[in-house]
Amino acid sequence: MRKVVRTIDPKLEKYREHKPARAPEKYTPKNLEDFIGVMRRTPKSVLTMTERERIAAVMNFEVKRVGDLMVKKDKMVFVKGDEMLGPLTLDKLYQSGFTNFPVINRRERVVGVLHTEALNALEIRKMDTAAKYIDKEVHYLHERDTLAFSVEEIERTNAYYFLVLDEREELVGFFTIRMLLDYLLG
Repeated sequence: MRKVVRTIDPKLEKYREHKPARAPEKYTPKNLEDFIGVMRRTPKSVLTMTERERIAAVMNFEVKRVGDLMVKKDKMVFVKGDEMLGPLTLDKLYQSGFTNFPVINRRERVVGVLHTEALNALEIRKMDTAAKYIDKEVHYLHERDTLAFSVEEIERTNAYYFLVLDEREELVGFFTIRMLLDYLLG
């Protein structure tokens, strides 16, 4: 037994002097830049790219603008109030991929919004004009409004489609609750 102890004892010496490592102190980021650094160093097994994007979206929610997410005016599809809702017009609307269309009068002023769900629910005759089916309640946001403000407006108006104006009160695009959800949820 002494022989075994003499053989093992010198090998155990390094463990006798070894003190257990102290647990690392908890790190608390001091600012946004520190936090972003922590997120970048976090393994993908802990935070996926989608989760990182969602965190970033929530963190920027108070400063992100409606104008950053809106569909710009040059991509919008407009309907004239006196336009017949025949097969060509309806096909143009459905092909656009949008579900809401600003309806304009002869002076190109918005007088309402045409919702495709209203068109789906109704039996449209070839001679019906867009004016017959428009929703005259139009809601607006400004391109500089924050996403946080847009949520307040969605709650206040119970609307899901907004036309977006610039500082000169000119139409520059549209914004929907879907855009907001896509931004937040990825």
